[in-house]
Amino acid sequence: MSDFFEVLQEDAARDPEQRAREFSRRELPKRFYKEATHEPAEGGFAIHLDGRPVKTPGKTTLLLPNETIGAAVAAEWMAQEKVINPANMPLTRIANSAQDAVSVRHGDVADDITRFAGTDALCYRADDPQSLVDTQRRLWDPVVDWAGSLLGGRFVLIEGIVHAPQPEDLLKAYRQRIGSETPLRLAALHTATSLTGSALLALALKEGHLDAESVWSAAHVEEDFNIERWGEDADAARLRAYKRTEFDAAVLILQVD
Repeated sequence: MSDFFEVLQEDAARDPEQRAREFSRRELPKRFYKEATHEPAEGGFAIHLDGRPVKTPGKTTLLLPNETIGAAVAAEWMAQEKVINPANMPLTRIANSAQDAVSVRHGDVADDITRFAGTDALCYRADDPQSLVDTQRRLWDPVVDWAGSLLGGRFVLIEGIVHAPQPEDLLKAYRQRIGSETPLRLAALHTATSLTGSALLALALKEGHLDAESVWSAAHVEEDFNIERWGEDADAARLRAYKRTEFDAAVLILQVD
């Protein structure tokens, strides 16, 4: 993806491992409040810390579109213990980015996701070993076929890593499909795309074609194949668990907003 999202404050699309390292080097603010609540406000729900509304880094009142997301964001603030660690607050970060940045660069974000569809991980296939090839076909072919049918075309499948362009009309149809999303949903879609490596899987999640577990499993076919073959690395497992919390935050937004 392009790097424009990296200029945003603790943006949800940044690499989770890098973000965790950055936060660990900072002096995190101490928790100064006793209670975090979600309260009705004009335009949605605000997060109150001991009665005072939370502001985004852009200095506007953070607003969530419905009570479910508002309650979940308030729970993130309540879960902070001695310090406030944004690395553990994916919903808050996505909402901040949506309100401060995606709302004013909506087209850029939609274009960025669409560019990812042009090099989608599901279109690049292994040529061996056969067990991996078969698993990719079983889990990925139905998604690629569904997306092509939805968008009125057929995605090109490539063996290996040599790039092949996708049909321009297909990418235009993808861009049109996501162009009317709210800033919050678009930010969540960007997060899901980044974490899965697939704009097609993110689209399937957004459209309700696949549930979260199916998307997560399809996104980790190669990683799971290597784990089965060589065993699981502890650091990689921790990073995957961290990314799953980011993914689950995006899922919540896409399912209820």
